[in-house]
Amino acid sequence: QVQLVESGGGLVQAGGSLRLSCVASGSVFSISDMGWYRQAPGKQRELVAKITRGGSPTYGDSVKGRFAISSDNAKNTVFLQMNSLRPEDTAVYYCNALWGGRLSYVSWGQGTQVTVSA
Repeated sequence: QVQLVESGGGLVQAGGSLRLSCVASGSVFSISDMGWYRQAPGKQRELVAKITRGGSPTYGDSVKGRFAISSDNAKNTVFLQMNSLRPEDTAVYYCNALWGGRLSYVSWGQGTQVTVSA
């Protein structure tokens, strides 16, 4: 099993910045990807950014150029630096991990609220 704990959400004005952190524990040796998804009220959960163990990132179109994902493999932690925040970035942000090799298990964190005021 892989457990994920997020931190760093909060309330910020438009144009501001926030940094989210997610710490993994458990079978961390089998994690291949970690990332962030978000879900706004009435909308589907969408990819924000993900990163492979080797450090290769992928971003959702709506955050390219504003958000940056990074990881510290030694600390089993992934970060999401969010800059130039917009009201439409308001959502619950969930940390995600893909692990277990061919079994491709997925774990989710409990979510952290990000609210961007106009």
